Amino acid sequence: MIELFDEPMSKHTTFRTGGNARRFLIPESINELKEAVRKCCEDKEEYLIIGNGSNLLVSEKGYSGTVIQISDKIGKITVSGEEIYAEAGAMLSAVARTARDNGLSGFEFASGIPGSVGGAAFMNAGAYGGEIKNVVTRVDVIVDGELKSLSPEEMHFDYRHSIVMEKNMIITGMAVKLEKKNPEEITAAMTELNRRRVEKQPLEYPSAGSTFKRPTGYFAGKLIEDSGLAGYRVGGAMVSTKHCGFVINYDNANSDDIYRLITDVKRIVMEKFGVELEPEVRLIGEF
Repeated sequence: MIELFDEPMSKHTTFRTGGNARRFLIPESINELKEAVRKCCEDKEEYLIIGNGSNLLVSEKGYSGTVIQISDKIGKITVSGEEIYAEAGAMLSAVARTARDNGLSGFEFASGIPGSVGGAAFMNAGAYGGEIKNVVTRVDVIVDGELKSLSPEEMHFDYRHSIVMEKNMIITGMAVKLEKKNPEEITAAMTELNRRRVEKQPLEYPSAGSTFKRPTGYFAGKLIEDSGLAGYRVGGAMVSTKHCGFVINYDNANSDDIYRLITDVKRIVMEKFGVELEPEVRLIGEF
C-alpha cells in the first residue's frame, strides 16, 4: 500500500486542478483495497474512491478525508474465449488493445476514452454509439466488506448511470462479452474513431471530456454553441472553440474557474433555450 499525505489532486485528475487530499492511498491488490476501506469505516473517516480522475472536478479547498485510488496496480486483464475480464484499475484503452490483439470486436468505442474500467462501469461510459452496458456481462463489487458479482440487470445501467452511484459499493472489475472479428478490421475501426476524436475534440488541453450530459432531444455542445459561448472564458477555463461540449483548462485554470464557467454556461443556456444542462463531471469538495 502506498500512502501519501497532502497530495495535490491536480496530479490525479485530467483537468489538472484541485487542492490537496489530506491522505492519499494506492492499494496494490484487492485485499489491500478492502483493508483500506475497512479501516476508514472503522475510524469513521470519509473516503473517496477514484480511478484515473477523468471525470472529476476537485475543489481548490481539497479533500479532508482519504482518497483511495484504484490504479493500474489493480489492473490485470485476462482473456477467455470471447470474454475479457479486466480489474477496475485497467485503462479502457488497454482493454481495447487487448481485445484487438485477440481478434475480439465490440470494445472499439472505448479505445479513446481516457478512463479506467472501474470508472467506466460506475457511470456506464460511452462514445460513438457504444456503451459499457452493451458489452458487460458481470461487474464485481465490494459491498459491506465482501466481494459480490452483479449482473447487468442488477447494475441498473442507464445513460451515464449505474446503481453503484447510489449505493455504497466499490467496483473491483468487470467481464465483457465480445465477438470474433479480423484484427485488421478492428484496427481500422479504432483508427477511424481516433481520427474523428482528434479532428473534433480539444485533446491538446486538459479536460474531463464531455462536460455535460446530453439533454433529451438536444446536444449539449450545439446548445452551448448556439448560445454564443464558443471561446467563453472565466480565468484560465474556456469553452472549447473546437467542440463546445468541452470545458478545457486553457491557461492554468483552477477548479474555481472551471466551476464558475460551468455555472455560467448552465445559466445562459437556460435563459436562451429553457433547457437545463446537467454536468457529467462529478464535483468533489466545497465549491
